[in-house]
Amino acid sequence: MVPVLKERAARTEQLRQIPPETVKDLIGSGLIRIGNPSRYGGLGVDLDTAHAVAWELSRGCGSTGWCYSLWTVHNWWLGHFPERAQEEFFATGPDTLFSSGLNPARGKGEPVEGGFRVSGRWSFSSGCDAASWAMVAIPGAGPDGLIWLLLPRSDYEIVDTWFAAGMRGTGSKDIVVTDVFVPAHRALDPNRAGDGDWTGWELHRRPSYRAPLRCLTGWDLAAPLIGIAQGAVDELTSRLRGTTGAGRSAESVPLQMRLAEASAEVDAARTIHQQDIREIIDKAGRGEAFTELDRARYRRDKAFLSRLCVQAVNRLFEASGAGAVLESDAIQRFHRDAHGASHHIALVWDVAAENFGRVALGLAPLPVTPRR
Repeated sequence: MVPVLKERAARTEQLRQIPPETVKDLIGSGLIRIGNPSRYGGLGVDLDTAHAVAWELSRGCGSTGWCYSLWTVHNWWLGHFPERAQEEFFATGPDTLFSSGLNPARGKGEPVEGGFRVSGRWSFSSGCDAASWAMVAIPGAGPDGLIWLLLPRSDYEIVDTWFAAGMRGTGSKDIVVTDVFVPAHRALDPNRAGDGDWTGWELHRRPSYRAPLRCLTGWDLAAPLIGIAQGAVDELTSRLRGTTGAGRSAESVPLQMRLAEASAEVDAARTIHQQDIREIIDKAGRGEAFTELDRARYRRDKAFLSRLCVQAVNRLFEASGAGAVLESDAIQRFHRDAHGASHHIALVWDVAAENFGRVALGLAPLPVTPRR
């Protein structure tokens, strides 16, 4: 699929959403079902496989890899919800998709008998055009309290606000909800899922459902960024290979050095991602506890590998000459997409670094920052 996605990348940006034929291809491939619990058409593998797919797809189109990664991990998240919500969601089949808007700043939910009364506006809902459900966050109890609420398409409006410099094809538009009732069985406390609330593990017996959900969030965002950076490495390598002779680019030592360093950064980022995800799933499978330092280290590593990827793409963009600024050049798209993806709050270095430093030195961790 990577060459096909690369051919469609410019049109994906023009549409500012994933093209219908690409959504059809992703669903037809069965790849999104990697996130599904087995009883709902899952493929019997875990999230590390979904991340590996996101790396590959993003080599062709960062926006497509991003939406794929989110749709897939969302269907994994769903396994933490009460069983009734899972049955409702998958009633239309195993290829049902949902988007999310998880910054609660402009949303409110009032507890009422049997559930919540919800209104508000949530931004950055990537992949919302192809989704038939959305999940939004409202403030919950406690300083880090959030409640995630699942709503069918009939309960919200999509407002087209997505005019962006990078990740243009993700269609990360606004979700607007006006005085809607959400039943209690479609609510989840993400800070307890896999960390006191064992619904996912009891229903599905999948190792990742024994890990705190919070330890596994954000990796779905870092994975496409690795693929974007790898795509930039691939692009520069393919256009330089074979350009030998006096004054030709392939024989430029500075270019060779930049390519070596950038490819090493991308490989290091992928290794960190693989190692941490495997550690989380293995620890969960053994039923081991996750310390505050573990959690802080995972947040640090997600942000650090994102930093490596941005550095790699910057280095290659700077070496690509004047032609790299043309919209027809793939390098400029990888450059814009890498910066766009890295601005997600879950991947910001300063916050993650401060939090790790605090915990390593025996201080209380920072509050969990809402996704946006």
